[in-house]
Amino acid sequence: MNAPSGLGPSSRLFEARRKVLPKAVNGPFRRFKWAVMAVTLLVYYVTPWLRWDRGPYAPDQAVLIDLAHRRFYFFSIEIWPHEFYYVAGLLVMAAIGLFLVTSAVGRAWCGYACPQTVWTDLFQHVERLVDGDRNAQLKLAAAPMSVAKLTRRAIKHGMWLTIGALTGGAWIFYFADAPTLAGQLFTGDAPWVAYSTVAILTATTYMLGGLLREQVCQFMCPWPRIQTAMMDERSLTITYKFWRGEPRTHGLKRAKDAPFLETGDCIDCNACVAVCPTGIDIREGPQIGCITCGLCIDACDQVMTKIGRRPKLIAYTTELDARAEQHGEAPVAPLTRLLRARTLVYLAAWSAIGVFMLATLEARTRLDLSVLQTRNPLWVRLSDGTIRNGYEIKIRNLEARPRTIELSIDGVGVLWREEGERATAGRSVRVQLEADKVAKTRFFVAAPAAGPQREDLRFTVRALDENAETASASSYFERPETQP
Repeated sequence: MNAPSGLGPSSRLFEARRKVLPKAVNGPFRRFKWAVMAVTLLVYYVTPWLRWDRGPYAPDQAVLIDLAHRRFYFFSIEIWPHEFYYVAGLLVMAAIGLFLVTSAVGRAWCGYACPQTVWTDLFQHVERLVDGDRNAQLKLAAAPMSVAKLTRRAIKHGMWLTIGALTGGAWIFYFADAPTLAGQLFTGDAPWVAYSTVAILTATTYMLGGLLREQVCQFMCPWPRIQTAMMDERSLTITYKFWRGEPRTHGLKRAKDAPFLETGDCIDCNACVAVCPTGIDIREGPQIGCITCGLCIDACDQVMTKIGRRPKLIAYTTELDARAEQHGEAPVAPLTRLLRARTLVYLAAWSAIGVFMLATLEARTRLDLSVLQTRNPLWVRLSDGTIRNGYEIKIRNLEARPRTIELSIDGVGVLWREEGERATAGRSVRVQLEADKVAKTRFFVAAPAAGPQREDLRFTVRALDENAETASASSYFERPETQP
């Protein structure tokens, strides 16, 4: 098969990567990114070290995913495995919240709070600290290898690996007591899974934040493709106002002569391109590489101020507002823009799920009962002619303290523990429950042989404390089939 015309063995079918070295910039959006980065990193690294007193029978770490005991602790909230629907509800709320933010303010999540954005921003600041700003980095990259260049490279990558190791270490602290595990890590006594997790997260943080950077946003992340379904002409995006900027002048000198020329405000200085963390040119219109971080707005406003032109040649705006401004009309009021059908539906769904989860959390009991009838044998005839059934009973004590409960039956017969004696049987039995544990015990129920083959039986547990909580479970009492 012949190759298409113009293509040969050495032809490239893709564009080679051009390394993006964004320039530092100062302005309101840069300061906002600093604030978001500081808050998110502080929350991530500090949260495992926060303490929360739950009494002597439960861990005192404020946020803990205790896989060994199958618990999730979040300050005063404790989630058991059978309550995993709360975690599912939080995930659904996170997804709907992301839809809401995107439909209202575009890719604000991508530009400010996404972990890839936060860590990439951190790595780029480290790079500027070691190599200098954009021009110095370009000069260093073009210089031949030397001892000074190699030293800078070693320091930079060493700092990146340190950040990666701290990131991996902070992650594993969410799954065990942070001070204890930290000590074990340094003494070599930590489980191998802890070391392997730190190693994997160190490598991924180093690669994604230090090496791949903008390629994750442009090629690996699915969200830029999904967001197009979430946005409409009323969603905020970063827009270059071409009706103001075109035709461009080229340089500051010609811009000063602009009153005598038919030119726009843009002087083609490429400041907006130089500061972009993904290396795109916003003047080419909306594109998948724009994470709407607003740094190009800061850079452009500085240039407009220097040449005496109106700021916001590049600005956050909607498609509708852009059309209105282009024709000299007033933009839509921000509150009117936000309060539209799509955002209100997202907000209502998000709020409904949140209110429902809070209500169920408030109403849930801290005592739970499950009953499973023993099927082999289904029944046993005792020496006195009565019929005995067996039941596997699980009583969950969701309190972080020991409790005494009373287990009773509503129906026929009497009950007793498997390890007890028939003489101790009664309509109720007291059980001691350990703190934050599940008591699994086998009980027997005996009833006269006369009666229906299957009879309803209800088990009830009641806490013998000030809360007096109760829980019930239904089962059956089985007898031999009556002979005709």
